[in-house]
Amino acid sequence: MPEAVEQETWGHPTFRVRDKIFASTSADGVVAIIRASKEDLAELMAADPDVYDPADYFGRFGWVRAQLASADPHEIRDLVVEGWRRAAPKRLVALYDAGVQEQGR
Repeated sequence: MPEAVEQETWGHPTFRVRDKIFASTSADGVVAIIRASKEDLAELMAADPDVYDPADYFGRFGWVRAQLASADPHEIRDLVVEGWRRAAPKRLVALYDAGVQEQGR
């Protein structure tokens, strides 16, 4: 994901694009907080409530907390990419999409 960087904030890793956070993990790596939509959060909680729940403070905006030991790693990857897409500028997303399509050929 272009321009994605890791930066420690509040004592744990956060992941950003142009200084906008799209994901973070607990210091011990047990939990991830990922930027999602309210709809995504509702679907994830309905499908697997033991793994996904609303993130503290930001859950009302769709941010999801995932228990990483129990989560499907492919689903987490997809959520992180979608979180990046929500935080990144549209032009950067378009460049990323063009590169992904080029790799698929």
